[in-house]
Amino acid sequence: MTTSVKNASRRKFLQSSGALSGALVIAFYLPMGGRAYAQAPKMVYPPNAFLRIGKDNTVTVIVKHLEFGQGVQTSLPMLICEELECDWTKVKAELAPADPVYGNIFWGGMQGTGGSSSVANSFDQLRLVGAQARTMLIQAAATQWKLKPEELKADKGFVTGPGGKKASFGSLADAAMKLPIPQDVKLKDPKDWKLIGKPTRRLDAPDKVDGKAVFGIDVKRPNLHTAVVMHPPVFGAQVKSFNVDKVKAVSGVTHVIEIASGVAVVGKGYWAAKSGRDVLEVEWDIPRTASTLSTERLRADYRDLAGKPGGAVAKKADNPEAIKGAVRTISAEYEFPFLAHAAMEPLNCTVELRADGAEIWAGTQMPGVDQAAAAKVFGFKPEQVKVNTLTAGGGFGRRANPNSDWIIDACEIAKGAQVPVKLVWSREDDIRGGYYRPMYVHRADIGLDAQGNIVGWNHVVVGQSILTGTPFEAFAVKDGVDGTSVEGVPDTKYDIPNLAVTLRSVGLPVPPLWWRSVGHTHTGFVMETLIDEIAAASKQDPVAFRRKLLAKDPRFVKVLDLAAEKAGWGSPLPAGRARGVAIVESFGTICAQVAEVSLENGAPKVHRVTAAIDCGPVVNPMTVEAQVQSAIAYGLGAVLYSELTLKDGGVQQSNFHDYRVLRLSDMPQVSVFTVPGGTKVSGVGEPGTPPIGPAVANALAALTGKRARVLPLANMKWA
Repeated sequence: MTTSVKNASRRKFLQSSGALSGALVIAFYLPMGGRAYAQAPKMVYPPNAFLRIGKDNTVTVIVKHLEFGQGVQTSLPMLICEELECDWTKVKAELAPADPVYGNIFWGGMQGTGGSSSVANSFDQLRLVGAQARTMLIQAAATQWKLKPEELKADKGFVTGPGGKKASFGSLADAAMKLPIPQDVKLKDPKDWKLIGKPTRRLDAPDKVDGKAVFGIDVKRPNLHTAVVMHPPVFGAQVKSFNVDKVKAVSGVTHVIEIASGVAVVGKGYWAAKSGRDVLEVEWDIPRTASTLSTERLRADYRDLAGKPGGAVAKKADNPEAIKGAVRTISAEYEFPFLAHAAMEPLNCTVELRADGAEIWAGTQMPGVDQAAAAKVFGFKPEQVKVNTLTAGGGFGRRANPNSDWIIDACEIAKGAQVPVKLVWSREDDIRGGYYRPMYVHRADIGLDAQGNIVGWNHVVVGQSILTGTPFEAFAVKDGVDGTSVEGVPDTKYDIPNLAVTLRSVGLPVPPLWWRSVGHTHTGFVMETLIDEIAAASKQDPVAFRRKLLAKDPRFVKVLDLAAEKAGWGSPLPAGRARGVAIVESFGTICAQVAEVSLENGAPKVHRVTAAIDCGPVVNPMTVEAQVQSAIAYGLGAVLYSELTLKDGGVQQSNFHDYRVLRLSDMPQVSVFTVPGGTKVSGVGEPGTPPIGPAVANALAALTGKRARVLPLANMKWA
């Protein structure tokens, strides 16, 4: 088992902190094992501190990932407490600040939340933390009672021994933290788990219900000012000039500052700042090429590119000529719009700047990256910038920006104004001036033989690269292929002969960013609707056809069969309804969904979705269910209604009235089932999103005979 190494300075610091707070602290060093350790073997890691045990027997778990709805403030403490054997009713959770010790093991040790990795990268690490703490507490009691550790056991926050001996964790913690951290500990056998796998109510729910939870938008500091920014109306435009006097004449406005991304108005409260911005007049230097940017033009350009030879090769066909011998060919072009993240809590960041450092409060998915970006703005070392990570009201990738755009805005404003500042991006600001899931066009030409078997498949993807130009480019962009642009196509689990995949990455001034489930949002739709179309063309049942093409991967077949069984696949439906099925693997998790649809007033209506998921061992079944339901709601809103369109170089939409997401009345009944017996933990935050679009489109095709090629589906005439 992984060894542990003490660090005197950090331990001394934690002891001091514990004394000040009335709590005793147990600190641990855990080498970043697995992938990260293999990638960076020479890296020296400071000690981690995931756990505090108070004198009153409370256990506080420091959660290294951002809580933005996915339930990590419960699932991660469950991992530690499973091995610690503490009293779950006395467990609390706190979000970790920016610090390399809280690094994401799957991200090479960089601190971050995303890619459905929170539980998966923590699964072994945090159980080990709990097991080491338990061992140290038992050893402390054994020393005190002059017994062997083997004679003692830990249970519900107490160490007990022969003769009725009993001591609370709180009474032992001080002695325990002075002991050497054990070099080898044994983790529980899964059959002995008491917490993992049990439906567990969320620790953060009560505070969110009664309003005690502090989100970034709630931060209050002495003399705090509020700032808003006028960003360019056209991508790539720069400030030429702006009026100051008229803006400063607005009551409450204190500063008008030009920053790199636009002009900031600072005031004593949001209303003052916004009112000041309402009278702000900026003359922009608009690039000629950017001002002609439009969705219509991109659509034509992308489709033209998709039909031409060339591009980066993601996968070569074994026999490129095979498709020429096909008896029948299916050719299809798909179009996917730009999408906004549209998190419910608008972006915000609070900054306090001092002569010797700065402090930041934000709900950020990458606090370490943002810490470095802030330090660069101020001319500080990263350690001079303290980042307080706060609960966020959704993110879907928007709060994990390698460019730290809104954090940098806030720091530049604080630097210019020299007052504590809370920057607020309204939803209009983010929808019109933010980062987006790129627009994509797919073209596929598929050859079939006389029996409907696939003989060749040529697939072209056209769109922006998300990763080019970011710190992730070095390992995620190979030979011109951004893996996130094509994921799920060249590596499909379907047994497809002579599959060729080409990518054409397009340069645009529109800022791209990952969106919930990243490339699978479009590749999953294309692959699953085409598989369905091939099944229909060869008059085969869609589930049976998939089962045949996935025969080499029994894990896929299990998930598919579970979804079909629970949905009653093949059973009669009321008149006017139809079912569709889709199955997509993303982030190591397989999710199959069956959607039941009808048309109401000529528009699609989704009544019921049955989901089956294989994510390995389930930590908290309630979290898994909620995450899959959430992913379906998020994805369904996008495929039915959401799109951003460009005209004259800018975004036409601004808020939920014209960028529609799923509403309560649109939400179908959702049932979630997990496949038992998995051995490798994988994520659940994103894999529920990709299958819902093709499942609904396939159901609509079964109902109407029409195949959806352009999203959102609401734009199509179905009746």
